[in-house]
Amino acid sequence: MEKSNIKRNLVLSILFFLPVAFLLMLYPSTHNYDPLEIVGDNVADLELFTSDSEAEVLLKDHITIVGFLGNDPQNHLIAASNLKELVYDKFLGFKKFQVVIVLPKGTESEAEKFHKEIDNYADMRFWHYVFGQPNDIKKIFDSLKTEEPLDGDLFTDHVFVIDKDLSQRGRLDDRKDKEKEKKEIIYPLYSYDCIEIDEIKNKMSDDLRILFTEYRQKRKGKFDSSSRRAEDLNANDK
Repeated sequence: MEKSNIKRNLVLSILFFLPVAFLLMLYPSTHNYDPLEIVGDNVADLELFTSDSEAEVLLKDHITIVGFLGNDPQNHLIAASNLKELVYDKFLGFKKFQVVIVLPKGTESEAEKFHKEIDNYADMRFWHYVFGQPNDIKKIFDSLKTEEPLDGDLFTDHVFVIDKDLSQRGRLDDRKDKEKEKKEIIYPLYSYDCIEIDEIKNKMSDDLRILFTEYRQKRKGKFDSSSRRAEDLNANDK
């Protein structure tokens, strides 16, 4: 009986101390926290655009995924569905998070049909469509750091992450660990390809988690982004 009690107490002690030890292991990582890098600044906002929302849709003060689906969004349902199911649905409910799809004026009815195709009865209040003239769409796109062109139809499969201060976020060094070990040439990740499921399911989801963690720390007064902002932009100019 005594041995049984000792064994039970030992098991209970292990069960109690394991979570504590795990938290202690994680604690130093909060001090080495590295935020999602700034790859571009001064992204143009949407003042000249109309929207499908009663309220004005702007990038400022929001964490936004921006996409460009061109004159015929119905042709790009796969890209949009991947974005919705693998990213939007996952982060729905995070404070100030939104998806904004940029379309040319005159596609309002097409956008409505398109929306019905991807709406699977989820909360779509934070998925917006904005409409503007081609020159204004190009102005928004040209304010983004990108290696992917906007085609003649004003479309790209790639989407962009914009923070509350109108800075574009991404990765200045997107090399895999093996590539770093081999000291291969550094290449960035400015945008995320919605056709590449692994890229948005893993890379984009991870990057958004990092960005939301950064803003959560800011609200708690534990994060100062000023020095990091200058460091990222200087690195990007090299």
